[in-house]
Amino acid sequence: MPGMTGMNGSSPGGIDMGAMRMVRFTFHNALTAWNFSVFTVVVLAALVAIGVWYLRAEWSLAVRGRRWPGGRRFAFLGGLVAVDLAFQSPVADLAGTYFQAHIVQHLLLMVVAPPLLALGAPSTLLLQTASRTTKTRWLRILRSWPFAAISHPITVWFLYYGAMFVFFLTPLINVAMWHMDLMDVVNVMFLLGGLLFWWPMVGLDPIVHWKMNYPFRMLNILFGTGMEAFLGVALLNNAHPAASMYTLSSTHAGGALLWVSTELVTVGAFLPIYLQWARSEDRIARRADRTAIAVAVASSEDSSPPVRPRALTPWEAEWLARTGAVPSVQSPGQSSV
Repeated sequence: MPGMTGMNGSSPGGIDMGAMRMVRFTFHNALTAWNFSVFTVVVLAALVAIGVWYLRAEWSLAVRGRRWPGGRRFAFLGGLVAVDLAFQSPVADLAGTYFQAHIVQHLLLMVVAPPLLALGAPSTLLLQTASRTTKTRWLRILRSWPFAAISHPITVWFLYYGAMFVFFLTPLINVAMWHMDLMDVVNVMFLLGGLLFWWPMVGLDPIVHWKMNYPFRMLNILFGTGMEAFLGVALLNNAHPAASMYTLSSTHAGGALLWVSTELVTVGAFLPIYLQWARSEDRIARRADRTAIAVAVASSEDSSPPVRPRALTPWEAEWLARTGAVPSVQSPGQSSV
């Protein structure tokens, strides 16, 4: 409605709803209704900073003659773009009027961005390029009990699936949509929950705690798909709108979109997991062959009793299989990768 202001000032097509902004779908709004609130500008600045760090870290590897796979770069940058689209693009503004747009925003934050960011292997890149002090601090975070608690499968399931059911099937969605500061916090929590869920599923970084084998990853995705499909069906059959700013038909359309998208997520998630499984088995076999040959050669050249190495933890064995090195803290201020 021209001449009325929302949370971001006056805008054609915007309707004043107090703490939130409703934008009607038009071709013009679909292209130009970008959000430049303080929150979204801060998010954009953070995403740009993270992207610059990633490219500079990749460049530092190239200077040392080490190649970083281009696919990881494109996946990580694509994940950053997906996060920005969820918070700043017209999808975010249209979510105040159409539940379908809210579902698209939800999918960008929990289903699209997290697996792409995980496929970029940022933890591995950090450990290969950062200073020893930074490596030590990061390894301590990964090995800490708070991180073990928050990354526990039960905790992650609640943050990922439980949070979705609580948000979409209770009055919380209506309260959050009328208080945009709260909605921003909820969206950030959705993103964090997605990162914790997808990192051990499709990520290339070795996991310190609660490592899942590849068959269990596929089973986890399959079971989770049923949960999301159930949520979509529940919204599709809801007798009332999901929130006061949505129509019942919009709620049903959003539920159908969530239901259909779960099928695509299953297929899309199975492919990288299967490929990683096949490549992991191949890498382990090749490293085992090289180790056996090296031990045989060393034994033939040295008659002294061999020194028995300590047993590696499962996480260290996985890291060794992927990178050829085992990160370990050497002293209070040093680590090696």
